Amino acid sequence: MMIRWQDGNGRTETAERKQIRTEEDSGSEIGHHFRATIFSEGLSFRLVEQSFFAGMNSNMADKRDFDEFLEKFEKHRELMVGELHKVIVGQDEVIEQILAAIFTGGHCLLMGVPGLAKTLIVSTIAKILDVQFKRIQFTPDLMPSDITGTSVLEESDTGRREFRFVHGPVFTNILLADEINRTPPKTQAALLQSMQEHEVTVGQKTYDLPDPFFVIATQNPIEQEGTYPLPEAQLDRFMFNIKVDYPSIEEEEKILEATTSGKTAEVRKILSAKSILYLQKQINTIEASPLMISYVTRVIRATRPGDGSAPQFVQDLIDWGAGPRAGQYLITGAKAIAAMDGRPAISPADIRKIAVPVLRHRISANFQAQAEGYSTDDLVRRLLEEIPEPSVPKYE
Repeated sequence: MMIRWQDGNGRTETAERKQIRTEEDSGSEIGHHFRATIFSEGLSFRLVEQSFFAGMNSNMADKRDFDEFLEKFEKHRELMVGELHKVIVGQDEVIEQILAAIFTGGHCLLMGVPGLAKTLIVSTIAKILDVQFKRIQFTPDLMPSDITGTSVLEESDTGRREFRFVHGPVFTNILLADEINRTPPKTQAALLQSMQEHEVTVGQKTYDLPDPFFVIATQNPIEQEGTYPLPEAQLDRFMFNIKVDYPSIEEEEKILEATTSGKTAEVRKILSAKSILYLQKQINTIEASPLMISYVTRVIRATRPGDGSAPQFVQDLIDWGAGPRAGQYLITGAKAIAAMDGRPAISPADIRKIAVPVLRHRISANFQAQAEGYSTDDLVRRLLEEIPEPSVPKYE
């Protein structure tokens, strides 16, 4: 059987059926069409016109499905925020960043003075998600086994003794580590493996944690006595370092009115654990163009004083900068922000929006910066002004 291909310009190509090939002409445009005529046993059959890119129709269908997913996800996100605001007044940025971490599988560290509803925000988020939630109040006498669990010796009815592992509170979906800086470093380190590998090793056995798994820790920044600063290795495992600030005067009036009226707001469950895992998978498919990846790379490398691309103020005011994990979190966090806005690709605005909570705990300002009154937030914002956004090339 012979097949003759004929394009719109009259060019032909003949080949055996087993040797049919599709040539990519560098001058061809998307949508270039071919018409095939098959000759077999003296009979000719004209085939329907076929697209040069055979998978174009399926790709368009996939795009429509993904657009529908983004539209539904945006509505679900608005519904979740509406439920949260039944209990929480204001704190829109805090809520957005926590949801972005949840939708990408990251962990959060909430920093704020007492009384700003840090614990209430986390517990309310756990209520609108149909997942397991546990809270650990970190204290100076807390032990690692109080978090991970321990093996207990049990005696059966037959008199045989054996060890049985009793799961600790870390075996949950959302773990609230309240006042995490009040416990010694060896207890803080009990969370390192669970936060990174989502598993716990006790003795000679390793136990998997349930999916999804998030750690949301709170910390009081004004108390120094009886506290233990988190080591850099553990700080780096938190996707966001979120500062919870004071409410505005209008928000504070609403808080006082709502909390002194004796009324209790009820919230509904919106998402299940399976739904969260599905959302995480879909959000990971959001496009990060090479331009955006290059932009993130330039921002991260500019935080390192030893790098040649670092501005002069970084070399003067910063001891060490962020590692590659910061770039990973910038891209994944930007994907979550884009998805919550119903957009299929990230933009420089998404990256700049989450740059401060991603980088504020990953760069170390030196004594000179502190003497001149610069905080890490100031340095990150100044860095974003120094690094130009990528320009999209124009083709004429």
